Amino acid sequence: MRVTIQRVSEASVTIRGNVHSSINKGLLVLAGFEEADTTEDLEWTAAKLVNLRIFTDENDLMNLSIKDINGDMIIVSQFTLHAMTKKGNRPSFIRAAKPDIAIPLYEKFIFLAAKELGKNVGTGEFGADMKVALINDGPVTINIDSKNRE
Repeated sequence: MRVTIQRVSEASVTIRGNVHSSINKGLLVLAGFEEADTTEDLEWTAAKLVNLRIFTDENDLMNLSIKDINGDMIIVSQFTLHAMTKKGNRPSFIRAAKPDIAIPLYEKFIFLAAKELGKNVGTGEFGADMKVALINDGPVTINIDSKNRE
């Protein structure tokens, strides 16, 4: 499982012209799944997201987690995080899980992240053409791969 997280002062997901999710201060999470992902990958990543200390404290140091600041989160499915670009100029997405596997993983990850955070998280819509808007705060952008956790 791969995620790209962005610390945001605001973010939204618009689908078919309607705002589907929006938050103020918190995290926008782009999540990509592969067939080898397990519940352990999902649990580890959800816990990592919620406890990652990337928000600034009173001394302007990154010492606070999203839980510490009572921030919000949007999780958007993003199969292109598994793009392979070694050959040619057209990315290959062969490592990305097909919808029949990815959708249940996405839904379980949303559930686990909300449980870790202690409140609902916003989402996108799997497979939809989404317009994601954000104001990256910092900017702070971090990539995490659950297969590289050791």
